[in-house]
Amino acid sequence: MSDQFDCALDLMRRLPPQNVEDNLAKLFELVHPDLADELLSSVDQPLKVKRCSKSGKDYLVCDYNRDGDSYRSPWSNEYEPELLDGAVPSPSLRKLEIAANEAFDTYREMYYEGGVSSVYAFDMDDKFAIVVLIKKVSDGTRRMKGAWDSIHVFEVSERGRNAQYQLTSTVMLYMITNNQDLGNLNLSGSMTRQVEQDYPVDDPSAHIANVGRMVEDMELKMRNSLQEVYFGKTKDIVNDLRSLGSLAESKKQAQIQKELVGRLMERNK
Repeated sequence: MSDQFDCALDLMRRLPPQNVEDNLAKLFELVHPDLADELLSSVDQPLKVKRCSKSGKDYLVCDYNRDGDSYRSPWSNEYEPELLDGAVPSPSLRKLEIAANEAFDTYREMYYEGGVSSVYAFDMDDKFAIVVLIKKVSDGTRRMKGAWDSIHVFEVSERGRNAQYQLTSTVMLYMITNNQDLGNLNLSGSMTRQVEQDYPVDDPSAHIANVGRMVEDMELKMRNSLQEVYFGKTKDIVNDLRSLGSLAESKKQAQIQKELVGRLMERNK
């Protein structure tokens, strides 16, 4: 079954991220039933937005704030639908979670000029985890629609006055356009990167600065990689297939080149 699982993961990485749910449903019909839960936990899906009924603020839902069929709001720390025995962070970690949500709300507005962000923290055996989620959907102007989803998962191990941060980041991006200049164009894909870093921690609030620095650096690197891989390669293909100049100009340049070659040959005789 391990080979089947690896093949399923490899297939999902090559399919458009905006169709993950439909593709997973079809994949479940092909793979062994025992692999369904493992695939669900291994395949990143586009983030969904919910509205916190208590605070009136939007928040993002994923496996990291889910317990059963309920999702915990980072603003109220309560599950919706109501779940009395749902897992919540310890008081000290909840305090860190509140401050991190405020910090990344500012980060999102500065870098994305919109969208939704959520930060979740939860306790582990001898460490804790912080999950930073950001989603930005285009407004649909210029006959273009698309979305950016970034998921940053930190495992934090405190060692005296230092902390080790193990970060796994996933970005899912898709853009679909339909206009006179570009025609029908669909660019989509996902990318995952990992990094490990040690930083000093003088007080608990230092975790927010350290996490923020790593998210900022990682998103910049991944954005540049996406730009080079997707947009750069697409530009090269388009330039090879379609000339930017008119057909008349191309024929004129070819004729001039032919005349120059002819004159050079006559001179060499």
